[in-house]
Amino acid sequence: MLDIKPLRYFVTLAETRHFGRAAARLNLTQPPLSRQLAALEAALGVTLIERSPRSVTLTVAGEQFYNDARAILAALEQSTRNVRAAARGDAGQLSIGFTMCAAYSVVPGYAKRFGAAYPAVALHLREVVSNDLAAQVAAGQIDAAIMFPGAQKKGLAMREIVSEPLCVALSRNHPRARARQLRISQLAGEPFVLATEQVAPTLRAAIVEHCRQGGFEPDIRFEVQLQQTVLSLVDEGVGIALVPASMRRAQLAGVVFRPLLDAPQIEQVLAWSPLNRNPCLAHFLALV
Repeated sequence: MLDIKPLRYFVTLAETRHFGRAAARLNLTQPPLSRQLAALEAALGVTLIERSPRSVTLTVAGEQFYNDARAILAALEQSTRNVRAAARGDAGQLSIGFTMCAAYSVVPGYAKRFGAAYPAVALHLREVVSNDLAAQVAAGQIDAAIMFPGAQKKGLAMREIVSEPLCVALSRNHPRARARQLRISQLAGEPFVLATEQVAPTLRAAIVEHCRQGGFEPDIRFEVQLQQTVLSLVDEGVGIALVPASMRRAQLAGVVFRPLLDAPQIEQVLAWSPLNRNPCLAHFLALV
């Protein structure tokens, strides 16, 4: 493998076409410059320059090597910039997992702001069933997760980033769809669609507890994994649901959302491993 320093010397000589000017630009005297270039020609086994007392002329091989050497040096400089940017977290990759609720609340804004601040970072967004998120962060499969706080994992750091009330999702044809707002007691006897306890334990617990405060046990007719499925069943008119307020942005044609008086607040947290040394993660944490 060729030493890079003789390449720089040769490119400088090719651009100045004069040993004296090239040596001055390189902060050298002429003898060591001449020795370096002679050694380069010997290593290549070709003549690169035709020497004369007043100037230097490149041979055909020299012209070719000049073009190649410039490309090599430019690639090396770019590689140096790239690796320094990666070390700072200004370039590289970052993977963030999130629940469907987060997809309608904070994820779009975070993606926009992070992308604008760090355009050279490839941001991978993964919508994941919420009970899997903590395990994926702990295993290093994703760098961070936006999730409900119940699915905690030992060794993860967490920060609350979302707090929003529950609201009522009803079919547009439901008798209570015309109400401006609803109390939980008005939903007694209604068939409910809920996420399973395994998927979103804190969300489900908050819904069940609020129903109990309203004086009844919820009639859970359907249990599903995804909030989108919850709304699809509501759209079909087979039940109602209590969902985080940001889910109103789903905008299903057959579903209306109504405020719930004295609604409990539903939190989501950002979870990450303190052992994760991805510098891009540090930038994301600072942004959030």
